[in-house]
Amino acid sequence: MQQGGGSESEVTWEDQQNINKFGRLNNRFHELEDEIKAAKELNESLEDASNELILSDEDVIRFQIGEVFTHMASDEVEARLEKMKEEASKDLERLEEEKESVLAQMSELKKILYGKFKDSINLEED
Repeated sequence: MQQGGGSESEVTWEDQQNINKFGRLNNRFHELEDEIKAAKELNESLEDASNELILSDEDVIRFQIGEVFTHMASDEVEARLEKMKEEASKDLERLEEEKESVLAQMSELKKILYGKFKDSINLEED
């Protein structure tokens, strides 16, 4: 079957593996975008909480751990928030790096697949 003026090429097992890998990478790319969005929102929330803590003049703060609120000293809450912000930033950085890696792999597979199938294959999103 011809599409877009391309010539029909036989799909080898290796080609099918590359197509499948591209599909898996594309799915992971979209998952990473969602995870990055959530991580950015968490970073913003932690930064907002830290700013509110700075503005607070109370010595004892209600701090949520899981589903429970507990009373903690302001200094301890500040230390916990800083640790949480560091962990969230590291997680966001890791997700961004993985996204770049996935994009690079997808680009390589696009070159290989478009090189062989030309217009007979569409790897672009609509």
